[in-house]
Amino acid sequence: MTPETLCGLLAEPERLRVFAAVVLGAGDVATVASGAGLPPARVVKAIGKLRDGGLIDGDDSGLTARPELFKTVMRAVGADRPTPVLDPDPKRNALLNTVLRDGRIRVMPEAAAKVRVVLEYVVTRFEPGVRYREPEVNRILRGFHDDHANLRRRLVDTGLMSRADGEYWRSGP
Repeated sequence: MTPETLCGLLAEPERLRVFAAVVLGAGDVATVASGAGLPPARVVKAIGKLRDGGLIDGDDSGLTARPELFKTVMRAVGADRPTPVLDPDPKRNALLNTVLRDGRIRVMPEAAAKVRVVLEYVVTRFEPGVRYREPEVNRILRGFHDDHANLRRRLVDTGLMSRADGEYWRSGP
């Protein structure tokens, strides 16, 4: 199944409501109809499409949803995408590819050593020897995370960047 097929199955509001009702535990047409607020005839039609698409299993009196298909489809999409090389070290590269999606920090790791790896990657966007005004630093850091102030503070606190008189410069490796 492709992401387009999966989205197409749920793009119709009635099918989405029926799928949601089954996910929430409705196991037969009458209960789905009640939960989805739809007439039974429309529920039967939607169940047929969802069953054909693989999102629902069972017969009209014993329905179960298959929400695990979302993970399966997304993993297949991810497997098709080459893993970017963000660092020559395989362990650091794996961490960066876990933390970053499309160049943005999804979730900052909690372990200090892992945070350091992420910050060392971020600081490479600043040229050594160049002084940056705070608005420019914020613009660059906003490309990594919405909380650019926290990111800027961490870079200074770890010694990867220095600050004086409203200017910042790269001071780490």
